[in-house]
Amino acid sequence: MSASSDAIIRGGTRLRVRVSGAVQGVGFRPYVYGLATRYGLTGFVANDPDGVIIEVEGDRTCEFVAALPLERPPLARIDHISVQKIGALAAKDFSIRASEHGRVSTRIVADAATCQQCLDELFDPNSRHYLYPFINCSHCGPRYTIAERLPYDRRNTAMRKFAMCAACASEYADPASRRFHAEAIACPTCGPRLSHGINDIATAVDGGQIVAIKGVGGYLLLCDARNHDAVQRLRRRKQRDQKPFAVMVGSVEQVSEIAEANAAELPLLESVARPIVLLPSRNNLAPAIAPGLSRVGVMLPVAPLHHLIFYALRSTGAWHGVEGPVIVSTSANPGGEPLPINNAEALRRLAGIADLIVTHDRDILTRADDSVVAVVAGRRQFIRRARGYVPEPIRLARSVPPVLAVGGALKSTITVTRGSEAFVSQHIGDLDTAEGIRFFEETIGHLTSTLDIDPVVIAHDLHPNMATTRFAEASGRALVAVQHHHAHAAAVIAEHGLGRPTLALLLDGYGYGSDGGNWGGELLLCEGAGFRRIGHLAPLKMPGGDRAVREPWRMASAIFHLLGRKNEIRLRFAAQPQAERLPSLLDQPSVTTTSAGRLFDAAAALLGIATLQSYEGEAAMKLEACVRRTAVLEAGWMIDGDVLSLRPLFARLIADNVGATEGAGLFHGTFAAACVDWVARAARTTGVATVVLSGGCFLNAVLAEEIQRGCIAAGLTPLLPRRVPPNDGGLSLGQAWIAALQIAERPSVLERIA
Repeated sequence: MSASSDAIIRGGTRLRVRVSGAVQGVGFRPYVYGLATRYGLTGFVANDPDGVIIEVEGDRTCEFVAALPLERPPLARIDHISVQKIGALAAKDFSIRASEHGRVSTRIVADAATCQQCLDELFDPNSRHYLYPFINCSHCGPRYTIAERLPYDRRNTAMRKFAMCAACASEYADPASRRFHAEAIACPTCGPRLSHGINDIATAVDGGQIVAIKGVGGYLLLCDARNHDAVQRLRRRKQRDQKPFAVMVGSVEQVSEIAEANAAELPLLESVARPIVLLPSRNNLAPAIAPGLSRVGVMLPVAPLHHLIFYALRSTGAWHGVEGPVIVSTSANPGGEPLPINNAEALRRLAGIADLIVTHDRDILTRADDSVVAVVAGRRQFIRRARGYVPEPIRLARSVPPVLAVGGALKSTITVTRGSEAFVSQHIGDLDTAEGIRFFEETIGHLTSTLDIDPVVIAHDLHPNMATTRFAEASGRALVAVQHHHAHAAAVIAEHGLGRPTLALLLDGYGYGSDGGNWGGELLLCEGAGFRRIGHLAPLKMPGGDRAVREPWRMASAIFHLLGRKNEIRLRFAAQPQAERLPSLLDQPSVTTTSAGRLFDAAAALLGIATLQSYEGEAAMKLEACVRRTAVLEAGWMIDGDVLSLRPLFARLIADNVGATEGAGLFHGTFAAACVDWVARAARTTGVATVVLSGGCFLNAVLAEEIQRGCIAAGLTPLLPRRVPPNDGGLSLGQAWIAALQIAERPSVLERIA
């Protein structure tokens, strides 16, 4: 609050208070009611398009306003409080009024895991919510996934079709109740119902079957994570050969049975967002859970239904010795399609995957996958940002025009800006199917309408053939094209509020370059809305073009060719049908890339860790899993002008026939040291000491931590993305920020209509 607000409070007892932020759907109005009652004030509180409006009168308004931000409900986030002196209210008591309507500038909070008070009731035989899988209150439960529009009132949610019974209506109207104006309030008498009993679900899981359940943001597939046959069957049916599955355990105490969690990881597991957290695995689950990887994704129960399933599983007594139940919990999206949310759609699409499909009659209005996070360099890093965090906004350094940024083609998200807030959507996924495109367009419609945003410009990737580019071009709006790696850098710049020239080290798989080339290992100097490419990794041939992305042995062959040892390709990769013809193919002009991701692929194949990959990043992840400790090969790299080459490192790996563990450590340590040397030289040349680190390769915790430590030791200030993923999930934020800067620097941008 401002000094002028303090003066108003001291000078009068009749006040109008406006609160903006995440203050709808979190029990804020009942909280205000209780606070006003405590201080003996009259007046009212209501939701309005800006957040919450409060009018109070009495002798203790000063104490009321001072306490307002200090005792807020656990899910509330206050951005701003303004205070205005007004005339007499003539109110006899304090009340909660119906919401006011108009142009929206408030927001909905993210979905929240079941609170402890609701859990106590869930397992209390004397509670009317005993064993009810949809118990919730003002402090927990679904929010964003059941909201259709603002203000966040029951009539604007999926709960509008459930008329409250007398008991629920009484709690909803009782200021002393935790469910006072809890919009998703429900009970067994009047609320949503499951299609199957909890014991049916538990029996199926315990019996090795695959079960689909309707979760908070979409359907999930469950099976016994200790049953190798069940996990393999799930892989076959879902056509997911190697990509890891996440698992769920019933309590935080059980986590230590299957993984190692440190003091930074445990709070993430227990947070109200309940993300999947990547943890070092103890390797005592079914081998097919995370083949070839050293980490496993672990999560705790999110919804009451999950708690009830574990309760029923433990009650069967059929589990393995003293170990508790562990279940696979993976998105029920066959073939990379979007997560099913509709009951009829789920019954149709999952019939060939699940042995049992459990529906319920509360609609999911916005699909949202589980979020995935890891602790990197001591802090949270997103791998996938979705349920539990969206639509929490990212605060920008300044107010900007309304922009829509449509992201990339893989791990897609969109971003819309409103004032000084950037709203990054939930993970949409890959846009290579008609269903994916529909989800992308559905997300744009929902986010812009919910937040009441009409964008003046659309920002998109520079790639001319990307689905998102085609969408932008067809919109008829002003457009801003943003180079892929510039967007990666700008996402970190926007998140950290940087307003000065910045170096950017981008280690990525692929991005369309300003010259039309295949970029992926870039050193940029960013200033304002522009950038200059001041360095890149040495170009390497990609034999077979995009096929080399799926077949890392081809990138390893390119290394052999680079080192003048092409005749060894046939012997080293004799198991590959195309190995005979690859040397001659490499002798011909072909596509080249500066991609850091392809260097990881080459190293993994050279070390015999992965010659083929069935999902993006598989070779790099398995290479990282082999690292026990890092080492640096002195003179393992060369910097020629602006080009960084790891040729000496690869020569050593091949010549000495280094083993997988030693080679993985040497590759990571040397690559990180080379990048630090590269950046430090650029810092001395440019006089810029701040460097942002982004791109998909920074999902590699070993690389990220080594580079960060090295930069600090070199006197630089390294910054990693913390609010969005370093992979393409963060692109849309960077695009939005660059578009906003371009408008500020050159207003004529708005005149460029497609």
